[in-house]
Amino acid sequence: MILRAVRRGGPWTAILLIASLTLAGVETVFPAVLGGTVDAVLGGHDPTPWLVGCGLLVGLLIASGAVDDLASGVGTARATAWLRRSVLDHILALGMHATRQFQVGDITTRMVGNAAEAGRAGTVMVRAVAALLPALGGIVALALIDPALCLTFLAGAPVLLVMVRSNVRNASELAERYLRAQGRIAVRLVDALAGARSIAAAQTTARERRRVLAPLPDLHSAGMGMWRVQTRLAAQQAVLVPVLQVAVLAIAGIELGRGLISAGEVLAATQYVGLAAGIGSAVNSIARLARVRAAAGRTAEVLAEPGAKYGAIPLPEGRGRVEFRAVTVRERGIPVLQDLDLVVPGGALVAVVGRSGSGKSLLAALVGRLVDPDEGQVLLDGVPLPELDRHELRRAVGYGFERPALIGDTLTDVIALGERIPTQREVAAAARAACADGFIRRMPRGYQTRLADARMSGGEIQRIGLARAFAHPARVLVLDDVAASLDTVTEHHIRQVLTGALADRTRLVVAHRASTAAHADLVAWLDGGRVRCLAPHHELWKQPGYREVFDEGLSPGGPDGRKPA
Repeated sequence: MILRAVRRGGPWTAILLIASLTLAGVETVFPAVLGGTVDAVLGGHDPTPWLVGCGLLVGLLIASGAVDDLASGVGTARATAWLRRSVLDHILALGMHATRQFQVGDITTRMVGNAAEAGRAGTVMVRAVAALLPALGGIVALALIDPALCLTFLAGAPVLLVMVRSNVRNASELAERYLRAQGRIAVRLVDALAGARSIAAAQTTARERRRVLAPLPDLHSAGMGMWRVQTRLAAQQAVLVPVLQVAVLAIAGIELGRGLISAGEVLAATQYVGLAAGIGSAVNSIARLARVRAAAGRTAEVLAEPGAKYGAIPLPEGRGRVEFRAVTVRERGIPVLQDLDLVVPGGALVAVVGRSGSGKSLLAALVGRLVDPDEGQVLLDGVPLPELDRHELRRAVGYGFERPALIGDTLTDVIALGERIPTQREVAAAARAACADGFIRRMPRGYQTRLADARMSGGEIQRIGLARAFAHPARVLVLDDVAASLDTVTEHHIRQVLTGALADRTRLVVAHRASTAAHADLVAWLDGGRVRCLAPHHELWKQPGYREVFDEGLSPGGPDGRKPA
C-alpha cells in the first residue's frame, strides 16, 4: 500500500527526490566551501572564487528548498486523493457487506485522516533518505579532514543510535493506539448524530457526551506519548550533539596547534559534527514512517475486503424470472436464510412476508447482488448472478427502499440517480406514478429545488424513493416495504401502478400489510429461514400462523386485509 501510494505521487515524487538530494548535497558541500573561504582570507589569498561558490550554494539551497516544498505538497495531495477515491470506490462496491465489516465513523476516519497520513509516504521516505546522506557525508568529511575527528565522533554515535532506536519503537506503538482511538470516537459520534432526536427526547445528552468521549483518555495518552517521544529525542540530541561538538572541537584545536589542520578545516569540522549528528533525525524519520505505516495498514484493511466479482455474460431475453437454489446467508456465523428454494415467475407480482427477523429484506437484497449468498445460487432468467455483466445486472434490477437515501443536488437529481439518466419528462412521469409530483411542484423551485431546501415528511421521502425506482425501467423491480410511511390513499394509488403500468415487470415486494399481500399474484411466506409456502394470499389466509404474521391478523379481518363493515 505504501509503495502504491508513493507511485501515485507521479513525477512529483521524482522531483521531490531530486530536490531533496540536491539539498542534501548542498548541505554536505557548504561547510567545506565555507572553510575554504576562511582559509583564503586568513592566508591572504583572493577569496572571490570561494565567496561566489558560497553564493551559488545559497541560491541553490533556496531554489531546491522551494521545489522540495512544492513537490512534497503536490505529491502528497495526489497520493491522498488516490487513496480516498480507492477507499470510497471500494466501500461503495462492497455495498451492504461494508456496513457489516466497518462502522460508518470508522470508515470515515480511515478515508479522511488515515488516508491523509498514508499519502505522506513518498515525502517521508524521500526525506528519510535525504536526511541520511548529509549525516553519512558529515562522517566521511570528518575522516577526510582528520581521522581522529571521525573517531571522536564515532565514539558517541552508538549512544545516539540506541537512544533513537528506543524512541522509534515507542512512537510506532503509540501511533497505532492513537489512530484506533480516533476511529472509536468517530464511530460513537456518528451514532450519536444519527440518534440526536432520541437523545434529546430522553434527556440523556450528558450521558451520551460521556459515551462518545470515553476513548478520549486513550487518545490523549497516545498523543501525549508521541509528543513526549519527540521532545525526549530532541532533548537528548540537544545534550549529546553539543557534547560531541565540544569533543571534536577540542581534538580539532589540538590538531590545529600541531599544524595538522587549518582554521577553515576546524570551522568545517564543527559544521560536519552537526551534520553527522543529524543521523538521529534520519532515524527519527523512521518514526514518522511508522505512523505512515500504521495509517496505511488501516486503509489497506478496507481495500483487502473482497469485493463482488462480475462476469461478462449479457442478460438473455426473458421476463425477469428469479430463482433461488439452496441459498444460505449467515450473519456473524448465524444462518438467517438456510437452504432456501424459491422461484419468482417472470412478470409476476410476488409479496414476501414473514415475522421480523425472518430475512425478508435480506432476500430482497440477494436479487440484485447487494448481498451474495454464503452458499447456493441466485439466477436471473437462467443465468447465475455472478456470471452476469455488472452493467447488465444494474439495468435489469431496480430497487425501492423503506428509508431511501436521497442523493443529489436537486430533487430532479435525486429521482434521476442511476446508471441511465432519464429525461425531465421521464422524471416527472415517475414522480406522478409515485404520487410525488404534487408536493414537488409546490416546492420553491419545483423539480429544481435544492435537496437541502426541500423539507419533506417521511412519507414524501418514501415517495421520492419510489419515483427514483419508477424512473429507471428494469426487468425486475424490488420494493422493500416502500408503503410503510404512506397513507391509505397513496398506497392504493401505488398498488394500482404496480398492477397496471408496471404489470409487465417482475415485482418482488416485501410486505408488512395484509392489504399489500392480498393484491399480489403469489405470496412467499418466510419462516425459519426458508420459504414455508408459496401460494396466493387468500389460500394462505386460512392458516392461523400466516394470519399472525400481520398486525391485522390479530383483529377481525379478511383475506383482502380489510376489516369487515
